Amino acid sequence: MESLELIVAVAAAVLLAGWLARRTGLSEPLLLLGAGCLAGLTPAFGSVSLAPEVVLLLFLPALLYWEALTSSVREIRHNLRSIALQSTALVVVTALAVAVVAHAFGYPWPIAFVLGAVLAPTDAAAVAAVARAMPRRILTVLRTESLLNDGTALVLLAVAVEVVADDASFNWTDTSLRFVESYAGGIAIGVAAALLLKRVRQRLDDPLLHSVLSVASPFLAFLPAELVHVSGVLAVVTCGLVSSRYGPRVIGPDARVQATAFWEVTSHLLNSALFVLVGIQLPAAIRALTPAELLRAGVVAAAVGAAVVGARFLWFYTVPYAVRAVDRRPAQRERRIGAAQRMPLAWAGMRGAISLAAALTVPAVTADGRPVEHRDAVVFITVVVIVVTLTVLGPTLPAVVRRARFDAEGEQAAEAALAQRHLGAAALRALPALARRYAVEPGTVAHLERDIGDRLAGGADAARRSHGAHQLETALLRVKREALSELRDAGLIDDIVLRGVQDVLDAEDVRLSLKAARMPTVADNGPADVSHRSP
Repeated sequence: MESLELIVAVAAAVLLAGWLARRTGLSEPLLLLGAGCLAGLTPAFGSVSLAPEVVLLLFLPALLYWEALTSSVREIRHNLRSIALQSTALVVVTALAVAVVAHAFGYPWPIAFVLGAVLAPTDAAAVAAVARAMPRRILTVLRTESLLNDGTALVLLAVAVEVVADDASFNWTDTSLRFVESYAGGIAIGVAAALLLKRVRQRLDDPLLHSVLSVASPFLAFLPAELVHVSGVLAVVTCGLVSSRYGPRVIGPDARVQATAFWEVTSHLLNSALFVLVGIQLPAAIRALTPAELLRAGVVAAAVGAAVVGARFLWFYTVPYAVRAVDRRPAQRERRIGAAQRMPLAWAGMRGAISLAAALTVPAVTADGRPVEHRDAVVFITVVVIVVTLTVLGPTLPAVVRRARFDAEGEQAAEAALAQRHLGAAALRALPALARRYAVEPGTVAHLERDIGDRLAGGADAARRSHGAHQLETALLRVKREALSELRDAGLIDDIVLRGVQDVLDAEDVRLSLKAARMPTVADNGPADVSHRSP
């Protein structure tokens, strides 16, 4: 019953925070955190504990898979060096910086390194929630970094926890080998899972079964990787990236529309629920410490938070310039960005529920039964750093992006226009042969040719005709829906028949909506202004 109450409370918080964010313009993650804190203060939810297995085994694979599916493989390939450095070396640098600061405040080195590993990775959910306004290249770098750095941090954490729990000694050689095995094994399993899923999809012709397979895909990649003790994070991300390449050829439109709608709702709900659950943990983390421990942990949290943010800023304003001095290839010069445009990358260092789940995996006792010192403090410091980065860095990131004054992304609009022209030309070439194959009347063929030609020609007149036709088709759909309801109300058709016809009308409505979103906008005076919705 308590679990059901928690689900209802989280869902209500997500709905309320989402509604308030859209009405007031306030940061939605901030509102979700606040709602969670308020819930955590109540007796009903004061003892709720976020099980790390829920985040690491349920939330994490699903969120990473959807983020990978919607990432640009081309941009990842072009920015692979930056992404690789940020998802590995920057994680290690941040972990060391946090460990040094924590040790300076009296924490033993083993637990200090645990705290460093916990706070080292940025959070994919937190970054995705606030970084959408960035240019495609910058957003891809940030999203991919946050997808991959979890794997690095979790390997670091496993080594640090072994040292704390088993009194083992740290060994650079063993740790390096573990990194290589974890990364190589995760990538190999991800590729294998994606290719296996491709073979299965090629044999499915039911959109519903395609959607079921889409839901299962991240877990089918994550589970075998975890069983052989390699990076499940990398397995899921690799599976998603490979699947995004072959997906358009093996997944039908019905299955794709259905799966996309599911993932959009699910990813939003999971992201939002994580923010609420992090907020719920804050009162419990405070209650777990004595007043003296709380005061000390609060000071350490402030210092560690500064180290987390400072290490990221230091990285982005030193390492890229060192790489730039070494790599002077013309292709790399063209991709360089200035100090102002580098600021959003440095600013987007939000931590999230992944760090909290990692902190909760720290055992309470060692192998010989002794309590792990400062374990509660680690959880408290982690929650505070998460809350501070989300409430300070997150809401201010859009302003930082505006101040960076990125150039308008004409490249994406140009590529979208190129795609439309190429598709139209291919359709015109194939139209005569297809018309003969299906015995289509010449009048219908001429109408299709004129419609495709108008879209290829563009211009204000064509745009006005397209908008007029769209408005007419939309109005006719409304008439059809009303007539369908009248038939059902009069008892002339059954509800099952209504739903069947309604499904056809809904599919047509979706088609018109997608068509309108990519249609040239008509100015009141003068030529049309072409705009595109990001895919």
